[in-house]
Parts: sequence; C-alpha cells; structure tokens
Amino acid sequence: MKRIFSRIRFLPLTIFAATLMLTVKIGDIWDGFDGHINGTIQVSEAIAQPAEEDAKPAAKDGQPAAGEKTAEQAVPAALKDEPQGQISKLITNDPTLLTPAEIDLLQQLAERRQVLESREQEFEIRTGLLAAAESRIDKKVEELKVLRETISGLIKTFDAQQDAKLLSLVKIYENMKPKEAARIFEALEMDTLLEVAERMKERKLAPIMAKMDPEKARDMTVELSRLRQLPPVGQQAGG
Repeated sequence: MKRIFSRIRFLPLTIFAATLMLTVKIGDIWDGFDGHINGTIQVSEAIAQPAEEDAKPAAKDGQPAAGEKTAEQAVPAALKDEPQGQISKLITNDPTLLTPAEIDLLQQLAERRQVLESREQEFEIRTGLLAAAESRIDKKVEELKVLRETISGLIKTFDAQQDAKLLSLVKIYENMKPKEAARIFEALEMDTLLEVAERMKERKLAPIMAKMDPEKARDMTVELSRLRQLPPVGQQAGG
C-alpha cells in the first residue's frame, strides 16, 4: 500500500520538475534570440547613419559618392575613342583622319566621277548636234516638198502649154493639103512627128502618110504601133 502511494506522489513531482526545467530553457532561448535581433538592428542602424550622412553631401553637390562609378566612367576608353574618331572623320571630313586605302578609294571615285561627267557632257553635245541635224533635215524635207510641188505645177503648166501648141499644129496640118503636110512631116524629127500624128484624126492622117516618102512613112507606122501598145504615162509610173 505504501509502495502504491509513494509511486503516486512521486510521479506528479517528477512531471512538475520537468515542466519547470523546460520553462527555464525556453526563457533562455527567447532571451538569446531577442538579443541577437536587437543587436542586428543596432548594427544596421549604425551602418546606415554614416551612409546617409555621406549621401546627403553628394546629393547636395550633384556629384556621385566616393567609390562609385558613373556610366560614362564605366565605359572602356577604347570603346569611347574609336566611335568618336569615326564620327569626327564623318563630321569634319579631315583628310588626315583617313587611311591610305580610303584616300585611294576617294581618288578613284573622283576620277570615275570626272569620267562620267565628261561622258555626260559629250552625250549632251552629241544629243544637241543630233537634234540640230534632225531639225535641219526636217527643214530640208519641207523645202523639198515645196520644191516638188512647185516643179510638179510647172510641169503641168508646161504640158498644158505644149498640148495647146500641138493641138494648134494638128489643126493646121489637118487643114493643109495632104501633099504639103507630107512634105513638112518628112522634115520633122521622129519625136515631134509622133506627137503630132498621135493627136490627129485617122481620116486626116492617112492621106498625108500616103503622100510621104515610103521609108519615112514605114518608120512612122512602126513607132506609132509601138506607142499604142505601151500603157499611158501615168500607168507606167504607177506600175
């Protein structure tokens, strides 16, 4: 009985002691964690205060803080200088900034440009000369057309006059006696004789040819036959 009683009283004591020890341990852990946090905050504040003091003059003066690099300072010098040199060459066109190859290329381009300009000038001169020649040719063509029309008109006038003269002769020969007309026909040139005979009426021409020299009359007959077989002059020209 005593053993059971002693066990019952000893168990609560053991639980109480263990709980008390656990409470002490938790308090020590919390105190250590709280001190660590407070120390960290104090250190951060101590570091932040000098940084703020250094940043205020820099912001006031408009200059970056010591130890910091601007974007311009961070660019390598080689990368800064090379584009500036190229831009300087493009802006100033300074020949001293060009390489020998670039100078040679520029000289070749200048020579090529001179050649092209010379060819263009020569082409313009030739074009002008050709236009002037074409203008003169057109003018000559117009003059020739006018001259042709003038000559054609003169020929028509001359032919009309000749026809009038021949018709007058034809009437004269038709009204003459055949023997007298035959004597005149024998003295005429064959071309003139044919022109007159072509325009005479057959009944008037036959008595005259009968009185002519037989050989002359035969030659005139052959030529008249040949002329009558030929097409008219207008058809010959058209054919």
